[in-house]
Amino acid sequence: MSTTLSEELKWRGLIKDKTFADNSWLDNSQTFYLGIDASSDSLTVGNLAIILLARRLASNGWHAYMLMGGGTSLVGDPGGKNQERILMSREQVVSNIKGIEAQVKSLFSEQKFTIVDNYDWLSKLKYVDFLREVGKHFSMTELMQRDFVAERMGKDGMGISYAEFSYSLMQGFDFWQLHNNHGVVLQIGGSDQWGNLISGVSLIRKKETKEVHALSMPLIINKTTGAKFGKSEEGAVWLDEKKTSAFKFYQFWLNVDDESVEEYLKTYTLLKKQEIIELLDKFKLNPGDRLAQKTLAYEVSKLVHGEIRAKAVQEISEVLFGKGSFLELDEAQKQVLTTELPVVPARDDTYEVVCSAGLAGSKGEARNFHSAGSLTLNGQRVLPEQSIHFQKGLNLLKRGKNSFAIVDNN
Repeated sequence: MSTTLSEELKWRGLIKDKTFADNSWLDNSQTFYLGIDASSDSLTVGNLAIILLARRLASNGWHAYMLMGGGTSLVGDPGGKNQERILMSREQVVSNIKGIEAQVKSLFSEQKFTIVDNYDWLSKLKYVDFLREVGKHFSMTELMQRDFVAERMGKDGMGISYAEFSYSLMQGFDFWQLHNNHGVVLQIGGSDQWGNLISGVSLIRKKETKEVHALSMPLIINKTTGAKFGKSEEGAVWLDEKKTSAFKFYQFWLNVDDESVEEYLKTYTLLKKQEIIELLDKFKLNPGDRLAQKTLAYEVSKLVHGEIRAKAVQEISEVLFGKGSFLELDEAQKQVLTTELPVVPARDDTYEVVCSAGLAGSKGEARNFHSAGSLTLNGQRVLPEQSIHFQKGLNLLKRGKNSFAIVDNN
């Protein structure tokens, strides 16, 4: 028995707030839009979740409009921010949109969608007309109760400018424009955008006496830190390889906790329901093998960086953690590691090399690690009675389970 779109989205946990009563409304494919902020030239893994929801709708017959915030990004979205954004120039916003568009096209693969930019209509608005056409239909009481306004206006809030306060009205205007000109009947977004999402629903109901809808998906939270998902110790995890390397991207997913991996498999991969169920059954029998995390890391890397790149970083990762030989990696893969790990020159005093690589605090400690059998060279454990001998070229030196360095013996 086939699964409907609404059943699929519910099983994956992708439905939170909605203006329609029955989820089956989603099974009648129509036209929707997703707004994308242009505050950066790359999306993050936080953005990836909602992009993939858009792709799921598109693959089930919905026509997708991907709205680039060329106009709204000049003002700044206050949602999820505890202080005012720094205003960007028009040139910066245009540059950012080019980067984002390329990522969206890649993520949508063969699915059809249309890109629009709200600068095209917002830049032509006259202030008095905007107040009459839009502002007249919003109650100040309603706007002051929006979460992002209440937080910024509260006791410990940083306040909010009139510009950012007006953002919700601009987003409502976007929905109205897309509804009138392209027949859009649904807007999707993260749950932190709910106040903005319902602005268009309300505006269209009042101006056109028509029912349109909004759907939010749950905000993805790192269950270990409680922070908004998509942050690592180094900061945001980007889809652009120049900002977050494919290797670090893979490692980010590989290191997710057991408690969260099921949610991430459902949200961030295109694996089918039965595939995920079978995978989780195997994972529960042997959590230590981290099969779920390995599959997650590969599948998301394949979506973002392509199959060839995903396989390459998968092989590199397996070598680091004991499966496969470093010496069997090709030169390109070895060079990837030279950008990710400390690189030190080989020396006659091998304990000095261990220290300079940051794998020991002193030569005495390095000697102790050797005596304890804690050092691994090119995938082979160095026994206490063996000397440490670096082969010609690049070598992988490892101490314990998670400390690595490249030793260059050229």
